Amino acid sequence: MDVLVVDDEALARERLVRMISRMDECEVVAQAAGADEAMQAIQSSGPDVVLMDISMPGEDGLSAARRISTMEDPPAVVFCTAYDKHAVEAFEAQAVGYLLKPVRQEQLEQVLHNARKLNRMQLAALDDMGKTDRPNARKHISAKTRRGVELIPLEDVFYFLADQKYVTVYHRGGETLIDDTLKELESEFEASFVRVHRNALVARSYIEGMERAAEGHYVMRLRDSDEKPVVSRRHVSRIRAMLAEM
Repeated sequence: MDVLVVDDEALARERLVRMISRMDECEVVAQAAGADEAMQAIQSSGPDVVLMDISMPGEDGLSAARRISTMEDPPAVVFCTAYDKHAVEAFEAQAVGYLLKPVRQEQLEQVLHNARKLNRMQLAALDDMGKTDRPNARKHISAKTRRGVELIPLEDVFYFLADQKYVTVYHRGGETLIDDTLKELESEFEASFVRVHRNALVARSYIEGMERAAEGHYVMRLRDSDEKPVVSRRHVSRIRAMLAEM
């Protein structure tokens, strides 16, 4: 999980950075000394969580959090402050955590764990928004990227490719990693995607044909794409029969 640390005191920032460095699943991607600098860092670094002081010169952390909450895909905000009097205002500003200085390691780990769970719930909610009672009714694929939650229209997807535990969506906008497994995708979209390899599902609507590559194996030829997913030997006859019926 990517973290932005915001505090006008350099020593306070450095302490939080050291604490986060002890966590295997978290990484500090940027630091900021004030609200404006924090907003720029969010745009350029796309953090999942912002750890932010409240009392800072210029715009304070509460005001900055309200600005962050208006973003299209805002990061979670956790306040790290020396005062407990702002707790109610902090949660009104949609903060997901409130830590009192000096922050303890176990407290920081717990609040970041909670923020991670919220991100996963938000992704699941976005997926559910596109579903109806029919198993293949979802119209978008959701992915957590540095820019936030990205929604990829299903009609723009050329194919899905699995590589060990990761699945990459190849689509009109480029390539994006997603959390879905290939098995889940095949079950949900069996009417519109076909398996051509143990690690690849191809959109039927983009298939133009199958051809033999110079190396001897078969590949799919796709409309509007230079990508050519490999067809495994065991799927060649089935794909050939499917093409004959198209």
